[in-house]
Amino acid sequence: MASQAPLIVSFGEMLIDFVPDVAGVSLAESNGFIKAPGGAPANVACAIAKIGGNAAFIGKVGEDEFGYMLRDILNKNGVKTEGVCFDKNARTALAFVTLRNDGEREFMFYRNPSADMLLKESELNMKMIKEAKIFHYGSISLISEPCRSAHMAAMKAAKEAGCLLSYDPNVRLPLWPSEDAARDGIKSIWNYADFIKVSDDEVGFLTKGGDPNKDDVVMTLWHDKLKLLVVTYGDKGSGYFSSKFKGRVPGFAVKTVDTTGAGDSFVGSFLANLAKDPNILADEAKLKEALIFSNACGALCTTQKGAIPALPTPAAAQQLIKSSKK
Repeated sequence: MASQAPLIVSFGEMLIDFVPDVAGVSLAESNGFIKAPGGAPANVACAIAKIGGNAAFIGKVGEDEFGYMLRDILNKNGVKTEGVCFDKNARTALAFVTLRNDGEREFMFYRNPSADMLLKESELNMKMIKEAKIFHYGSISLISEPCRSAHMAAMKAAKEAGCLLSYDPNVRLPLWPSEDAARDGIKSIWNYADFIKVSDDEVGFLTKGGDPNKDDVVMTLWHDKLKLLVVTYGDKGSGYFSSKFKGRVPGFAVKTVDTTGAGDSFVGSFLANLAKDPNILADEAKLKEALIFSNACGALCTTQKGAIPALPTPAAAQQLIKSSKK
């Protein structure tokens, strides 16, 4: 049963994504929007639960219709919600997201301030954090106080309890005061993580224009306490770097509708497998198998609109892997 699997706690923001009801248009050109639950850490928690892992989410939403809706969606997806707080005085965050015809994603955020930014250290469910095997987080929770202090306290408690710390920086430049502030903020907690997942674009951003296809560029992001660094290259697959080995695994070509949540599906499925078998980090064959499965989950997530509704089942991912071998 899923609940017997080791607990993975995902920390950070949960919000409502508004996605245009017509593909390939800019936000300004769109006449209508579809409401979808979003927020990378929440997507990751749902992805973990979807493939049979034991997931919990810690974060804050507004005490409003959207906030209750989001908590209910977590529950429906099998994610534990004892760590979700409600704020009477702030709204649930909103984001308008579109994939234009040129393939670029466009974001517009409404956070002024939103409830997720106002999570306080005193509101953290420390019991849940200390029970976790893996503690996962992003960088958006580092942008402003009091959430930044809550993030640091949660990370410290998790580390002291012996959790594996998982970091997906998930660069969202419109939310930071400047590119340099984003780079500095993201790097400020870099050396705490045991596992880091970055996209090829994020490698370019964090290395100030370095080529993400060059191993020596990627390795500038390595730190000595890191157990595994993974770079995702969209449908071209992913690369892995550890102190013992490095390599690439292939991706999957699918008919892409919306890339929102693909990276979160990748991370969630990988963490669920890692919680079940920590030896993945030391065994290259097992690692490659887990990454191929995560690549399949990430690819399938792009075939539907919205992040959480598009998260695939293990059977669908295995089917894609099988059919690609033919």
